[in-house]
Amino acid sequence: MDPIAFQIGPLAVRWYGILIALAFLIALMMTGRGVKKAGLDEEKYYSLVMVMIVMAILGARLYYVVFNWPYYAAHPGEIMAIWHGGLAVHGGLIAGTLTLFLGSRHYGFRFWQLADIIAPWMILGQAIGRWGNYFNREAYGYAVDKADVPWAIEINGQWHHPTFLYESLWDLLGFGILMVIARRPWVREGEVALIYLMYYSVGRFVIEGFRTDSLMLGPLRMAQVISLLLFIGAGAVLLWRRRQGGPKLVSHERKDTHDHEHHE
Repeated sequence: MDPIAFQIGPLAVRWYGILIALAFLIALMMTGRGVKKAGLDEEKYYSLVMVMIVMAILGARLYYVVFNWPYYAAHPGEIMAIWHGGLAVHGGLIAGTLTLFLGSRHYGFRFWQLADIIAPWMILGQAIGRWGNYFNREAYGYAVDKADVPWAIEINGQWHHPTFLYESLWDLLGFGILMVIARRPWVREGEVALIYLMYYSVGRFVIEGFRTDSLMLGPLRMAQVISLLLFIGAGAVLLWRRRQGGPKLVSHERKDTHDHEHHE
């Protein structure tokens, strides 16, 4: 597939950018509905989330550039060329989460409440965004025999594992799982977001082992190291918060209140 969707004069509009924008647009619209349902200040939320999106993109790019510094040191003009690809999910996740935490304190939101609202739409956005890798012919796996892997994709005359597809499907499944979990009465505030981190980390750790373009830290695949740390950290926080007996999700509380009023 041609990475350029269409051109307007000298301006080339790439599929990568369209898909990233679509992912953010869907997430913005649907999380906005969640914020409204929770009775939160929508104006403040949109102000926060717009900053969060910008910081997530910058964080994703910075992470990618840092771990590919030999190339970008020799080609400094490419550092800001995000339309050529090169946004690391973990970098965006770290920067976006930090922005959400600080912004929540600034606007008087509960951080975990917002994180729960955002998490399912975050992973759906990742499922959509991964197809940008397909159009850019990147984020694919090692070479395989087409007879052994019928779903392999051709890159420069050689068949490869479509790791972007594996992660997209994993994320899509995760979206469904998180949406179901978010409606369970036993779920407490913060657990949807923490389960998202654990779920995504498992898939990313496994899928990263198939890739040939991983960001490296010495002999280690950086994404696998970060995924392992996120899984352990999120799991520890989830267990600690459950023992503390935190509040249930607002949606459950409001439903319980409504049912109680109805019966009266």
